[in-house]
Amino acid sequence: MIELFKEPNIDWMGKAKYFYALSGILLLAGWTSVFLHGGLRYSIDFKGGTNVDVRFAQPPNIDKLRAGLTAQGLSNAEIQSVSDIASPHSNEVLIFVEQKNQGDEAGDASKVQVIDALNKIYGAADSSKPDLNAATPATLTATLTKNDPLLLSTNAGDRYQQLARKILAYRDTASQGVLTNFDDLSRVDGVTPAVLSSLKNNYALGAFAMGGAEVVGPKVGGELRRQAIVVTLYALGGMLLYIAFRFEWVYGAAAVLAVFHDVLITLGFFSLLHFEISLTVIAALLTLVGYSMNDTIVIFDRIRENNRLLRREPFPDVVNKSINQTLSRTILTSGLTFLTVLVLFLMGGQVLRAFSFALVVGIVVGTYSSFGIAAPLVVAWNRWRGQRGVAVGTGPAAGNKTRGSEGVAGRLAPSGRR
Repeated sequence: MIELFKEPNIDWMGKAKYFYALSGILLLAGWTSVFLHGGLRYSIDFKGGTNVDVRFAQPPNIDKLRAGLTAQGLSNAEIQSVSDIASPHSNEVLIFVEQKNQGDEAGDASKVQVIDALNKIYGAADSSKPDLNAATPATLTATLTKNDPLLLSTNAGDRYQQLARKILAYRDTASQGVLTNFDDLSRVDGVTPAVLSSLKNNYALGAFAMGGAEVVGPKVGGELRRQAIVVTLYALGGMLLYIAFRFEWVYGAAAVLAVFHDVLITLGFFSLLHFEISLTVIAALLTLVGYSMNDTIVIFDRIRENNRLLRREPFPDVVNKSINQTLSRTILTSGLTFLTVLVLFLMGGQVLRAFSFALVVGIVVGTYSSFGIAAPLVVAWNRWRGQRGVAVGTGPAAGNKTRGSEGVAGRLAPSGRR
């Protein structure tokens, strides 16, 4: 294994109070934000409602859009601009309308409300003609085949199907999903003046285009939220049992508390930076639980090995030596994983933004909690047991001290270590 440090000798346990203070500050800041905002922000997956994807010809004025939706009775609508590093000024937004009633009809009604509100804000297309910005390959192919602007006698369906795909590909890429001028389509291979004239006669151009609409009922959202909590608790409980069996229960308790600490801090960051909790975020949190636990187990396993070799050394010194011996491994694995998820966060786009953010925060917090929270908790328990040994022991004071300070490390070791 590559060694980044040559025999480091850092007193990690002597700095435990600083790790506790840092964790306390992060937890206090994050959960103060949660309480001030009335709880965590849940996505449509958990809250229930209709999420409508809308694209505009130009980046919309969010304040104007929000005021217009409020004027149309959608004051509770949430608007989120879809942007990333490559396109910081996006012309795409997600409009979420909370849904109180059940069923698809309520979701369709919410979508119609959004469309009507947008038509009143930006103006509706010619109602006598379909909107080309809302056309699909099938509908555009049917229109072109019916009018036959190229006067094709054979294979008209196949030729117009290919042409329709080219037109819509131009709309969705070069025009960012919204056409504002029919004449722009003359740049598309195969669009002749006759085809352009046919499109003008049969279609209108709206100021915006509706993308997909996702509908989740509030009952389903609440059930998903409960299941997410149960799954996370099951994962923590299973890991507690495994580590308690593999080492001892105090190690398992310390590891689970450290992972629980990681999840709470990550959720606090979500509240501070206004990210929503979705199903993909739950997947990221479960990934974080496994990643942090793995790093903790590596350190605990080295502590177990060193306890066999260094029986007479104080337990905090054994823990320090164990962390220092695994330090290069920790930095290499965590550092490379962090770089990967950081690139995913910066370049992965809006869909993966919350997922990758949870991993970015979780890997940093989970790495330091392994040696800054979990290990110090085991040492603190060891010290407390040692003090109890002095208090309740019998015999000379020196003998009691030996029993309390050195014997506890042996008692906390896994089976077969003595």
